Amino acid sequence: MTNPTPSKTGPAGTSVASDAEHGRAIQYGQLLPLYAAQALATGATTVSTVLASLIMSSLGSEGLSGLPSTLIQAAAAFSASAFGSLMLRAGRRTGLVRAFALGAVGALVGFLGSRLQVIPLFLLGASMMGAAQGGYQQARYAVAEGVPESRRGTALGILMLMSVAGSFLITGASHLIEELGRILNATAETAGWLVGGGLLGVAALLMLTWRSPRSTSPSATRSAPQLSVVAAFKLPGVRSTALALATAQGLMVTLMSLTPLRAHHMGMDHAGIAALISGHILGMFGFGWLTGPLVDRFGLKLGYVGGALLLTAAALTAPLMGATWLAVSMFLLGFGWNLTYVSATKALARTPVAQGATDSLGFITAGLGTLLGGLLISRTDFSVLAYLCAALALLPLVSAWRVGRNWAGQQR
Repeated sequence: MTNPTPSKTGPAGTSVASDAEHGRAIQYGQLLPLYAAQALATGATTVSTVLASLIMSSLGSEGLSGLPSTLIQAAAAFSASAFGSLMLRAGRRTGLVRAFALGAVGALVGFLGSRLQVIPLFLLGASMMGAAQGGYQQARYAVAEGVPESRRGTALGILMLMSVAGSFLITGASHLIEELGRILNATAETAGWLVGGGLLGVAALLMLTWRSPRSTSPSATRSAPQLSVVAAFKLPGVRSTALALATAQGLMVTLMSLTPLRAHHMGMDHAGIAALISGHILGMFGFGWLTGPLVDRFGLKLGYVGGALLLTAAALTAPLMGATWLAVSMFLLGFGWNLTYVSATKALARTPVAQGATDSLGFITAGLGTLLGGLLISRTDFSVLAYLCAALALLPLVSAWRVGRNWAGQQR
């Protein structure tokens, strides 16, 4: 068996797949540690940071219910570029191991802060979790880089299915987490942070077993001249891709973080809210088997237009009364994010230098959204936030317009 032909390098800081690369078999087995780590990370997030607003409310600071998520997104925004640079220098594996390990420590700190009812300590743990997310969420680029360009949507779709597995497994263990909370004399939300730390620790160990199948090694990275981030954003299509990703990420995190508080006010218990989040995770990741190949087949425009319409529908249904409408809204929110995110990630896989900075923009919009959203609903009503989100959800249509006439998805 011959070694695969190395990928060619286009403009500095970008990658161009060779014909030989397109012909080689996809080594999905090499991606198994990444897939498993994704499942563990999603489970950890589902049981911890997603419900941080409830912990703040229980600690007597409901007016600042959006603050943990804001800090998480702000820390991720700062760390994403740093982890991106680290991975370019030292390789994906090194960056991912450190990111998952940081998340494990952060979850433990957050657990202690909530258990001891020390808000600054809890917020510190949340910030550390956010900084970790800025790194380990870039695992999706490692997956995209590990397969031929024509199959990147499919590989990303499988990654998303692993997230569904992680979310549903942790949701199925919600009663065990409640029991752990009783043993620790703490709430289930507090116990979830301890469980999340354990999951992220296992993910860090998994990354030690993974070897990058492609050119993300330090030697390969150093062999190609690198663009500056500013120069990378001047390349065709990069700014419109960043717009779509930042919009989808900001709206998804804002509504995902603040809807559980609305559900809590409606009288839903921990298990009910966990099921609501699982429905959202199902929308985010459960249809990757469909959306990934669709984006591969029909191009980026499909993802941007479909994502914008679904995100708008999610925001418009969020204020409607009843748990059923909340479930519908959360599902649509996840599905709209899915289409936009898969398309943007596939596009950014060709420009590694822009990946960390683009992720930072997404975290910034998410952080501002949760902070301002929490203040907005405390002074007005949840519906005001939802309708504002519905208007902003149309922004990926600009990205779709910037996609060239070629439906296969070449950026103009």
